[in-house]
Amino acid sequence: MSFSRKLHFVRRGLPALLAALVIPGIANAFTPFVVRDIQVQGIQRVDAGTVFSYLPVKVGEQFTEAQAAEAIQKLYSTGFFNDVRIDTSNNVLVVTVEERPTIASVTFNGMREFDAKAITQSLAKVGFGQGRVFDNAMLERARFEIEQQYLSKGKYGVEVNPIITPLPRNRVGVSFEIFEGGRAKIREIHVVGNKAFKEGTLLKEMDLTTNGMMTWYTNTDRYSREKLEGDVERLRSFYLDRGYLEYSAEAPQVSISPDRENIFITYTVHEGEPYTVRSVKLAGELLDLNDKIEPLVNIKEGETFSAAKVNQTVKAITEYLGTLGYAFANVNPNPVLDRATHETDLTFFVDPGQRVYVRRIQVGGNTRTRDEVIRRELRQQEAAWYDGDAIKASRDRVDRLGYFNEVNVTTAPVAGSTDQIDINVNVKEKPTGLINLGVGYGSTDKLMLSAGISQDNIFGSGNTLSLQVNTSETNRAVVVSHTDPYWTRDGVSKTTSLYYRRTTPYDNDYSDGDYRVTAMGGGLNFGVPISESDRVFAGVSFENNKLSRLRDTTPQAYKDFVEQYGESTNAFIFNVGWSKDTRDSALVPNKGNYTRLSADVSTLDLQYYMLSAQQQYYLPLGRSFTLAFNGLLDWGRAYGNKDFPVIKNVYGGGIGSVRGYEGASLGGRDTGSNDYLGGSRRMVGNVQLYLPFPGATRDRTLRWFIFADAGRVDNTAGGCMRGVDNYAEDPCGWKYAAGLGFSWQSPLGPLQLSWGRALNAKRGDDKQAFQFQIGTGF
Repeated sequence: MSFSRKLHFVRRGLPALLAALVIPGIANAFTPFVVRDIQVQGIQRVDAGTVFSYLPVKVGEQFTEAQAAEAIQKLYSTGFFNDVRIDTSNNVLVVTVEERPTIASVTFNGMREFDAKAITQSLAKVGFGQGRVFDNAMLERARFEIEQQYLSKGKYGVEVNPIITPLPRNRVGVSFEIFEGGRAKIREIHVVGNKAFKEGTLLKEMDLTTNGMMTWYTNTDRYSREKLEGDVERLRSFYLDRGYLEYSAEAPQVSISPDRENIFITYTVHEGEPYTVRSVKLAGELLDLNDKIEPLVNIKEGETFSAAKVNQTVKAITEYLGTLGYAFANVNPNPVLDRATHETDLTFFVDPGQRVYVRRIQVGGNTRTRDEVIRRELRQQEAAWYDGDAIKASRDRVDRLGYFNEVNVTTAPVAGSTDQIDINVNVKEKPTGLINLGVGYGSTDKLMLSAGISQDNIFGSGNTLSLQVNTSETNRAVVVSHTDPYWTRDGVSKTTSLYYRRTTPYDNDYSDGDYRVTAMGGGLNFGVPISESDRVFAGVSFENNKLSRLRDTTPQAYKDFVEQYGESTNAFIFNVGWSKDTRDSALVPNKGNYTRLSADVSTLDLQYYMLSAQQQYYLPLGRSFTLAFNGLLDWGRAYGNKDFPVIKNVYGGGIGSVRGYEGASLGGRDTGSNDYLGGSRRMVGNVQLYLPFPGATRDRTLRWFIFADAGRVDNTAGGCMRGVDNYAEDPCGWKYAAGLGFSWQSPLGPLQLSWGRALNAKRGDDKQAFQFQIGTGF
């Protein structure tokens, strides 16, 4: 006679609380028994061992009603199953499950605002993605997450509709159909509660703006939660920098119009009163360095309190102690307020901490670049005192190599030691091979095409090999070069190059292209660093110049050159120079200097020398304005009783020298053809005030400017040819111009547009008011 017992629990979408109420109600469905066998049915992808691991019983053990309830609850809580049943028959425990489907793929249709990879990673953070178990509740969380991403970008009209497609082997494909809708734009921004400062003044401090002339480019009228939070902090910093120590603000109110197209933002501020610094003190452990630390205090007694100056002081003291080996120095400013007089006593508490050594410097992340290429740029030494300046310089030098997308320098304490740390230099390599194609247009050189291939970190050695081709209406060039930045261990660089250049006359409506100068040569140059920003260089090149396409209409100056030097000449050109660069950016500088001095001396057939100097200075005027100065001087002269070779003349006029005059038009005119000849001496001075472009206040890559230029091109030996029958009245005299322009760091290179007015043009001067150039700088 057999005895059969059966327990059937169905759990389909019920919470654990419901199971806890139902199961005890049928606790007498069977009496405890010893399990003879355990069987699992219905599994497809889940391993049977996973099910066994959640069962509170094994073969040979007693099984009770309470254990059955526990097993069902645990299995269902895994999220793997839609249905869980436990049956018992003849002392055999049978577990039957219905697996939930697995997500086989996640796709997006209609999504243009975001990269699919970024959204996929965002969904993974909420537990939804390929390979995960499909669940309707999780699907809703994924849809909500996508909507939130769009709302953070100001797209309030977004609609997200998930489509589920069943697939074989209990899988599903999830496709999100997205209608992005239009982007809501900021219609109004208001500040409430401000008394000391006008609303317009405060709005200028913010990134977010209302719709303006350039917001199509800057997108500052598009709402962003991150930018809103940044503006809240900028508003706070604005007040703290002006002494309002009791400033506070409520959370900004953001509302949207019923049609979801316009956003309204309101800031509510509580200003308080400005505080004056009554006293400034240093306290704590000063290491008997008072005379060194006190000059670093940037805020003085009697001044209005400024959070910016306080932070500058904290940074200066911390960095100074860092140069002495105190890697973990802490400087804590503590203002004590006297609310009756609106004064504050400011104390800087200095805690230098333990002075530490650098035990080891470890380099990581470089799979192709050799360790030595990175280590030779490091200014911090192992087994030496920690030096904050040296570490910062090391990081900057590694970054300037251009071989890495990221350079991170971190410190780690040495276990068991209080005075040692390790420094980790972690890099993320980027492709250093480059193929570039470019096209540009200039009002002087007309259509310009360029192509090149270069490898900046060939074989991970840090060396550079490149081939560059450029062509325009007047100039063509092919240059092959190789640079070893550490030809010696001391950082002496070596560059070898081969080049081909062909020049035809500038098109000034007089020239018929009736001569051509072709130069071929090679050079060897060395650079020697003498400081972090100074470098001296020297080298030599051999050059062959050949004049061709000569005819009766060839300019007289070139005929005279052929009579003295011949149609083909050879020359060794020796060069030496020095440069210093402290600019904060080579492309969009805001402060700093650039200085370059050089001298070229030519021997063999061409006997001349050319001295050159350039000085640039950038002065920031507030946050958005920059005053720039540029001076340029070239001075050449021949030796050996010959004239200065006309093929080595320098030119002026147009962008880069004196705007408002035709490019290359400054200097003498040929007496036979009126061609521009340039000269052996050039002097140029420029003053330029950069201003923020309307609607792009914080975008330094897009600016307009006001300029004033002065310059002249003449001959050091004296005399100035004025063209046929003295066509030009004073071509070698000083020329002045002023105007305004526009600059943009475009994807094709630096773009400049300028409108200049020649202020003292004379008869024969060629003027050109509107000029533009892609691929040139100030």
